Amino acid sequence: MKKVIVGLSGGVDSAVTAMLLRRQGLEVSGLYLDNAGTEARDEAQRTAESLGIPLEIRDVKRELEEKVCRPFTESYLRGETPNPCILCNPSVKFKALMETAEAMDADYIATGHYARTEGGALFKGHPANDQSYMLCRLNRRQVERLLLPLGGYEKKQVRTLAEKMGLPVAHKPDSMEICFIPDKDYHAWLGRRTELPGPGDFVFHGQVIGQHEGICRYTVGQRRPGLLEGRKVYVSRIDAAHNTVELALWEELFQTRISAREFNWLIDPPTEPIQASVRVRHTKWENPRCTAQQEGEWVTIRCDEPVRAPAAGQSAVLYDGERLLGGGFIIQT
Repeated sequence: MKKVIVGLSGGVDSAVTAMLLRRQGLEVSGLYLDNAGTEARDEAQRTAESLGIPLEIRDVKRELEEKVCRPFTESYLRGETPNPCILCNPSVKFKALMETAEAMDADYIATGHYARTEGGALFKGHPANDQSYMLCRLNRRQVERLLLPLGGYEKKQVRTLAEKMGLPVAHKPDSMEICFIPDKDYHAWLGRRTELPGPGDFVFHGQVIGQHEGICRYTVGQRRPGLLEGRKVYVSRIDAAHNTVELALWEELFQTRISAREFNWLIDPPTEPIQASVRVRHTKWENPRCTAQQEGEWVTIRCDEPVRAPAAGQSAVLYDGERLLGGGFIIQT
């Protein structure tokens, strides 16, 4: 019987994942990554007991600090908007799953992400709740060992499955916060870690029009309250070096050219321009066709249609149809 290590969080997605894999005839063990204290750890243990599977608990606080929390903080200080899950997945979560699989001589790893794997490639999940974007920095070896049984389901279908399976977590609310910032106040969390930049200038078309409250409170695309000459204005650029927040009108937020650094390819890196589609944030309404080309240390992406407010620090993720090709961090231009 082949073995699989499931990332078990104590929530409905990972619990249903474990049950589906058991029904497929796999020997299932759970791995809980401990970074949130006793209550969350006890919930994961109760979930494992209800599933009838063994659970290993691994303290990842040190790895989370080094690979996620510190880069997350530094990114905000540079005027960027980082995505902590994209940082965490390859370097903490899936790394731990792979190490546990090796130690236990398991064939596969698995999580409750809404995406699909096939033949060593990663694909979009059901359009209603696709999470493939969050997996763009996994390495090819991780993807080759990865099972994602929820990829074809909608979330409401997974809850229905949990009810039919008799799982106690069937109606447990989804966790929406950043796992290491449970109160959702990321600005206060940043302030406890480092001295944050103070107030500075709002700049619109080269003119100072007011004072902002600190660059770490803003992200590109965010609307500034109130009107300017009868028009809504939005953050278009954050200049950490000069402590300024630049504003623009809605129509000025759209760009057709994006550059991305530290690009992670899940295919052989192309030596010529390739045709693809691109997603610049974890939303479902923007996925324009584009041409992408590796240019030195960057990948340059030229979109057939403009995308709204690509934010530095977020990821530009390329797809060929349903298949995820890779992703890199958007560079501020």
